Amino acid sequence: MKKAILFAVPVILAVAACAPRIGSNDYDYGSVRQASNGFPCTVMSVRQVNVNSSDNSTGGLLGGVAGGVAGSTIGHGSSSHAIGAIGGALAGMAVGAMAQDQMMSQSGYEYVVRTDSGQIYSVTQGTDTLLSAGQRCMLINGATSRIIPYY
Repeated sequence: MKKAILFAVPVILAVAACAPRIGSNDYDYGSVRQASNGFPCTVMSVRQVNVNSSDNSTGGLLGGVAGGVAGSTIGHGSSSHAIGAIGGALAGMAVGAMAQDQMMSQSGYEYVVRTDSGQIYSVTQGTDTLLSAGQRCMLINGATSRIIPYY
């Protein structure tokens, strides 16, 4: 049991580290020093949304490995070790996938904005900056898009 915990904790921490940050103040390294277009605009509507991951394979893989290793320590003899490894891997995959799904789930805001030229855009981003309907803002459109306050 202690060995299973020793394997489970690093797996959970590794999966948690995979969760992307989706706020308007968060940039990927690939976006740094890249030119983006900025469009002055006005927020038309805001609604809170849930942002979920569509890929939980990393959690399933890490959980399967940890579960297989932990399961192989069960019983005495080669056949019981093999059965324990298979059962542990299957259980670990399921638990790892569910854990990643829960850790990747975040709250966000969907902003619908109208640019000064009349174009309407929808951008979903994290909750680090809350804008309200009628507020002036800037649509930053590049590798990723974001809505930021316009001062």
